[in-house]
Amino acid sequence: MRDLRPQRWFLSAGAAPSSQVRSMQRAHPNMPARRYRRALRSIPLLVVLCGLALSFRQGLVPWYLNPLPAIDLADPSPPFADWRLAAMRYNPDLCRRVLVAPYVEVEPIADHPLQDGCGWTNAVRMSSAGGVRAGFDKITCEAATALALWLEYGVQPAAQDTFGQRVVAVQSYGTYACRNIVGAKFWKNRRSEHAIANAIDIAGFTLADGQHISVRRQWRGDGPEARFLRAAHDSACAYFRVVLGPDFNPEHHDHFHLDRGMSWVCG
Repeated sequence: MRDLRPQRWFLSAGAAPSSQVRSMQRAHPNMPARRYRRALRSIPLLVVLCGLALSFRQGLVPWYLNPLPAIDLADPSPPFADWRLAAMRYNPDLCRRVLVAPYVEVEPIADHPLQDGCGWTNAVRMSSAGGVRAGFDKITCEAATALALWLEYGVQPAAQDTFGQRVVAVQSYGTYACRNIVGAKFWKNRRSEHAIANAIDIAGFTLADGQHISVRRQWRGDGPEARFLRAAHDSACAYFRVVLGPDFNPEHHDHFHLDRGMSWVCG
């Protein structure tokens, strides 16, 4: 019969570490308190770091204190893209440096100070981006940059992969509209990002051969049009903070909503 005594000895020996822990706890009775005090001392540092991150996210860091380089429309995957896009929010000089030909065709427009939550700051009038006719009368510099990156590095590759041709135009429901959020369950009285020209509604795309791809008619299904629309929708999440489509709610059954606001949703 197999001798089990070595196994019993092993189990007995396995209890030793717990005994050592109890001995250490008796020898150092203040160890939990010390850890607690160290954790408390780290709270101010965490608050500062969170505040700094929020300042970068909202574009509140002055350009002369911002160590991040200006975002480049020639780079399809810029690191820290969200913070670098946000840096353009209140910086017209940076806007003029970034939004240049051949990537975009824009012209700056005068600010319209907020009144009742509506207006715009540091905005442009856009006629094209990423080789696409994209006419927007009022769009913030930040959103215009995100749009240019998305059209060039999200929409165009999706069109080439699916149809073997490029997109030449987008159809939109506009950018600026002095109104509240549509379809919100909890924020019914909150102004939309459209109210500050920081949002874009895309209804469809036109290909080089003249074919029109409609979000309303062709989002559903497994055909090439649906695959293209879903790829375009998903790629927008790399540049916009809020990307809503027909699967999000009934109010977006016929368009993509793209914005650079406070929230973060890809749906």
